[in-house]
Amino acid sequence: MAIKNIALLAGGFTGEYEVSINSAKNIAANLDPAKYKVYTILVDRNRWFYDDENKGADVDKNDFSIIVDGQKVKFDFAFITIHGTPGEDGKLQGYFDLIGMPYNTCDVTTSAISMNKAYTKAIVHGIHDLHIASSVKLKKGDPHDMMGVAAKLKFPLFVKPNNGGSSVGMSKVYKVGGLQAAITKAFNEDNQILVEEFVKGREFSVGIVHLRGKITVLPITEIISSKDFFDYEAKYTPGVSEEVTPADVSVMKREQVANIVTEVYQRLNCRGMVRVDFILEEGTNDFYFIEVNTTPGQSLNSLIPQQVRAAGMNVMDFYGELIEGTIGHGA
Repeated sequence: MAIKNIALLAGGFTGEYEVSINSAKNIAANLDPAKYKVYTILVDRNRWFYDDENKGADVDKNDFSIIVDGQKVKFDFAFITIHGTPGEDGKLQGYFDLIGMPYNTCDVTTSAISMNKAYTKAIVHGIHDLHIASSVKLKKGDPHDMMGVAAKLKFPLFVKPNNGGSSVGMSKVYKVGGLQAAITKAFNEDNQILVEEFVKGREFSVGIVHLRGKITVLPITEIISSKDFFDYEAKYTPGVSEEVTPADVSVMKREQVANIVTEVYQRLNCRGMVRVDFILEEGTNDFYFIEVNTTPGQSLNSLIPQQVRAAGMNVMDFYGELIEGTIGHGA
């Protein structure tokens, strides 16, 4: 079998640049060298380039190729691991569709919709056993009636960018006096924000993937944060949060969660691996949807690799099957 050239795209235009770099390092370390030659392509606002010991070969965007040691290198597959724009919101997906390059993520439409929390919630609304917290969407530049927002929703509230990732720009607000500062912080990340009722309960995340022709739900992870909520610091600072995989939930609840996230995956027309974050409300044990991540983190200790290992699967085999399954279906 001929070795395939894999373009591993990392970086991006957001505060999650370094998170993406760490994801790329772990993916590169877990792609079988007998099957794949990996070229890490760094993407920022100024250039796309092959990061080869800092020599740097710029990508020819006409055909997505690079020149290495005087030879033109073309790719068989694009493995996108950019969190946020342009790798998670459909922009790169549209480019790869135009040039006929297979890639590992959801398509343009699903990527764009799922980056928008309000749109996603509208689509998954009505799934059996799935609950959605009440929220108000605000647009930058519009007048914002703090008292009106406060009257519609029950405190405490989460204020977060509508299109953000990794909990950047997110705040928890306990009374109306704290709303303005939280709204300003969220608008620094996005032109649309959500003000949403806080659901008290246990926080979970579960990976779901299309492998070998069928949808597979991975073991659930419970996230136990020592902070008030699972923000950027809690996600990426060692020791701030504890992640338990597989989570301590009943067989019946696991089956319910699997049914809900499978329906979410299908309704949104997802592809490849995604992660669904949710809360089981205290007292009711009801499933409250948080968001879908279509380009979930892949660093060594990220949730998907944890869940793959907990499922008894080999991470190298997992990534290989993602690539081969996509190429095999001509997606």
